[in-house]
Amino acid sequence: MQTLYRIGEAPQARVAELFLNDSLDEMEFDHLNESLLGAIDAAPSGKWVLDLTQTSYMGSAVLGLLVNLRQRIKHAHGILVLCGVSPQLEKILRACCMERLFTIVKTRDEAMKK
Repeated sequence: MQTLYRIGEAPQARVAELFLNDSLDEMEFDHLNESLLGAIDAAPSGKWVLDLTQTSYMGSAVLGLLVNLRQRIKHAHGILVLCGVSPQLEKILRACCMERLFTIVKTRDEAMKK
């Protein structure tokens, strides 16, 4: 199974980088869902940066996962900032009115300052 994400620590935040192809099969999504939510649940408070530089497309299941991540982090009084959003992914987020839910910035450096 391919690496779907990586989580690292920065002085100001935890950073999750997603590495998603244009499509995920059910097994890959289940793995991503369980392991990423588990990682968030282990330390939901504070700042989380979700770097989408390596992701150009998301289907509805992954968009739903983003909403779940946001809710868990928000419930723990944390903050989630998205960065590295491609033009194609930005169109998808806007079409779903999700730009209202998320703080979205261009670069990881900008995300660290939020």
